[in-house]
Amino acid sequence: MLINCVAYENGTKLADITVAEISDYLERPGCFVWVALRDPTDAELGQMQEEFDLHELAVEDARHGHQRPKIEEYGDMLFAVMHLIEYSPTDELVQGEVMVFVGPNFVLSARSNSTQGFLGVRARTEREPELLQHGSGFVFYALMDAVVDRYFPIVDALETELEAIEGQIFERGAGRANIERLYELKRRVMMVRHAVMPLMDAASKLFGGRVPRVCSKTVEYFRDVHDHLARIGTSIDAIRETIGTAIQVNLSAVTIEESETTKRLAAWAGIFAAATAFAGIWGMNFEHMPELDWKYGYPAALALIAGTCALLYRKFRRAGWL
Repeated sequence: MLINCVAYENGTKLADITVAEISDYLERPGCFVWVALRDPTDAELGQMQEEFDLHELAVEDARHGHQRPKIEEYGDMLFAVMHLIEYSPTDELVQGEVMVFVGPNFVLSARSNSTQGFLGVRARTEREPELLQHGSGFVFYALMDAVVDRYFPIVDALETELEAIEGQIFERGAGRANIERLYELKRRVMMVRHAVMPLMDAASKLFGGRVPRVCSKTVEYFRDVHDHLARIGTSIDAIRETIGTAIQVNLSAVTIEESETTKRLAAWAGIFAAATAFAGIWGMNFEHMPELDWKYGYPAALALIAGTCALLYRKFRRAGWL
């Protein structure tokens, strides 16, 4: 689906144009075209390939999707893949993609499997004509910056969830549920990490050393994006380490809880074993057992059993087993 197709000149919007007019505006000096697609079909990508003379390998990646975050050079053109991480209506973390083709006089973005658009990015760039004069390189920065900024609330939500789980680690009977929640949280953290870390490595090529020509006027902006990615990467690593520690602490707490249960069972087993021993002795029914003919033998036997059990209970209680 075609979302926007707009021509700009000297930082100012000229007009909304049709796809057929793209080639005419590309020939105008100081003019560049910004096209936005959503869930593009093969036919639409083929049409854009013809209009912008896109490299066939980049178009093939865009058709197949499910690419690793990356930035590749094809002559004067850049091809970037970024992952879009967002929450679904059911609070599940889902992953989409935005693929950006950047040339000296055009920007083509193709968004897939995502409900969040970039209309706000277009409005922001149009409010800053002095920056939009930098051309397609600044638009590419604005798109990348918008994608990276959307990672921050996701990371904040993951940190909040981790803190909530940590607060329940020492609650009795919550061990299994906590471990399941921690592993589910770890899965979501890894999803964000797989979006951030490769993009951070790729973004480092846009401000240090040999910079692609389309980005030469916006080096400082891409350095700022890289800094944001580094901050997010640090937070993700901290969350991963905390999750690992929380899992170990939770397992230790479960082990301690099981050990306490075992000690209680062992204490009660010892008490009942003493009572069973006395009952077993007097239950042998030998003919010459003096206790059998004693008038107070039965009450005395019960009293001895009860006293012994009470003494054992007191000792186990003082030892912390009961």
